[in-house]
Amino acid sequence: MRKIVVIFDPATVRVWQVELLQRLRAANYRVGVRHSSVAENTGHRLDLVLALEARRFGTGLATRVPPPLPDPIDEPDLLIDLTGQGGDAPLPVLGLVFNGRPAFAEGLSQMLATGELPVVTTTLAGKTVGIARPMLSDLTWLTRASSDMLAGAISLVEQGVARFFAGVLAPVETPAAGPAVSGFLRHYVPHLAGRVAERLGQKLRRGRPFYWQTAFRISDGADIAATTCLDGLPFTTLEDDGQRFYADPFVVKHNGQIHLFVEEYPYATGRGVISVATLDADGRFGAPRVILEEPYHLSYPQVFSHGGEMYMLPESGGARRLVLYRAASFPDRWAVDTVLMDDLDINDATLLQRDGRYWLFGTERRGFGSASDTLVVFSAPELRGPWSPHRLNPIAIDRSAARPGGAFIERDGRTFLPLQDGQDSYGGGLGLAELLRLDDDAVVLGAPVPIRAGAAWARKGIHTLNRAAGVEVVDSAG
Repeated sequence: MRKIVVIFDPATVRVWQVELLQRLRAANYRVGVRHSSVAENTGHRLDLVLALEARRFGTGLATRVPPPLPDPIDEPDLLIDLTGQGGDAPLPVLGLVFNGRPAFAEGLSQMLATGELPVVTTTLAGKTVGIARPMLSDLTWLTRASSDMLAGAISLVEQGVARFFAGVLAPVETPAAGPAVSGFLRHYVPHLAGRVAERLGQKLRRGRPFYWQTAFRISDGADIAATTCLDGLPFTTLEDDGQRFYADPFVVKHNGQIHLFVEEYPYATGRGVISVATLDADGRFGAPRVILEEPYHLSYPQVFSHGGEMYMLPESGGARRLVLYRAASFPDRWAVDTVLMDDLDINDATLLQRDGRYWLFGTERRGFGSASDTLVVFSAPELRGPWSPHRLNPIAIDRSAARPGGAFIERDGRTFLPLQDGQDSYGGGLGLAELLRLDDDAVVLGAPVPIRAGAAWARKGIHTLNRAAGVEVVDSAG
């Protein structure tokens, strides 16, 4: 069994550090605990803010907790230093850096002062060996922002440990760090005031709680995947009645008809269902009709043909399960075929069949953190499984290149995956990343090529892209 020692500063232990300890032990490493000899009490002003917010949000990953008891292990293979102290050691030491700063509270102050989004890095022997760009779902409240940032830090350490023991942990390009800042409260107060004012303004301007639009066009010309631009023939909006929205469009041709599958979200229930519309002789989709409903939220209705039958693999991450459905009577009646994964929060799992094997790309949320920034990959010998996680999971922690936004695209012998870009906001953009390598030893995706704005769909970015039989579909935040 691989042996790891995690080094804590007993005066500054937070929930995320204890969570990391538990994750490593759950991954079948033998993990011991060592307390550092130098304790530096930092982040007390942050703790005051978190204590005030706790009345509303409760405990977050940045909350202070008692330190774990020392648990020495002889001859560990790897040290993980959570103290921010650094220093020399005869063994390999994996360290963490937050926005260019050695301590989390300092990195958070840096983010508030500069307005930069979080960047967390791991170091080994003085070199950067991993980068996480966590997605922040809420920039207003520090409890939520800190939890998102620290969830990414946990995943990054897990990634570093997996790659270290696989012998593939290598230096990566180090992001430039700006000049150090000081004074947490003098940056936090104007940040909070500005965010609260912005949020109030949004509520006054917005007619619905939140809103998405789906659109389609029929074209035999170059598609978005070829031009990486929303140009060409204009898209037509799939109309709604104001009591619901449609999102996550997938399109499929079956028995000579073209069907559009969408997430339908009625505001009255606050829970997504799967609906379908069929293209008529005039080249328009009528009002979608509900075809699949569960006690939990459904979205991302990936529909595909396999072995002469039609299947659907929708997202149900909130229920912590991934379920494969089979059409009992296409496209209106669906039955559960197989529960592919249970007790996992997998989002927008996207299927690829290659070289006689099946692969799923999606994002995973484990308790705290965003559902959109941590890419994981699974494989199976058959569609129904058994499904196994890739040994280098998580593959990436990146708000701009992790969560799938449509089915894989095959073009000129190359394979591309649409990936959501959440740097500005969830649903703020989409890029196409080429799949460069996929096997048991590595998953390599190229840098996503952003899909540029254009006159064909005058919205703020797109969130999903799919095409079949000359019909192209997109969606975006309204």
